[in-house]
Amino acid sequence: MIKVALYEDNLTLRTSLAHLLQNSEEFEFLGAYESPIEILQHCKNALPDVILMDVDMPQMNGIEATKLVKEQYENVNILILTVFEDRDKLFSALQAGASGYLLKKSKIIEIIEAIHEIYNGGSPMTPAIARKVLEFFAQPKVVKNTENNLSDRELDILKCLVDGDSYKMIASNCYISMGTVRSHINNIYKKLHVNSKSEAVVKALMDKLI
Repeated sequence: MIKVALYEDNLTLRTSLAHLLQNSEEFEFLGAYESPIEILQHCKNALPDVILMDVDMPQMNGIEATKLVKEQYENVNILILTVFEDRDKLFSALQAGASGYLLKKSKIIEIIEAIHEIYNGGSPMTPAIARKVLEFFAQPKVVKNTENNLSDRELDILKCLVDGDSYKMIASNCYISMGTVRSHINNIYKKLHVNSKSEAVVKALMDKLI
């Protein structure tokens, strides 16, 4: 089962999602919290596979909390669930290490599917948000001279990440093991000086590495 924690200050939504997750046989629900101020202690007590994270919360916002978690628990997948559609919030969340970004108006089934997708290595986004990302990268940009020294195999895998492929899909398409995929991705992170798949994808597109 996928271990899930929820951080959401809206009582109605928090209660609704908590009820859904608690009563699902697909998930092990670790708890619902109004604020992420004690999120590191929560992770220490019971490490989630996926965190559903609001952005605007008391004491600490979701972007700050995302950065804290990813610095200490890089394998935790963070799915932003918010009302904010502006580009600044989106890219701040991705830069902090979030791997997915959904709007709260998403249907329940879409949230459930996104939890599974992010757990399996994907980067789910509400279509309207994905469109903003595409529009941003469609703008003319100066090609930067990079010295990342990525190997041909690493470039292939980076392209797979940009395409949204899961680790399992990358392993199958490249005829390598999951362990080898993870090893290549760790090397990519080091060479690009990033800490998450989302950051690697953003850097790959901005620097025109693929």
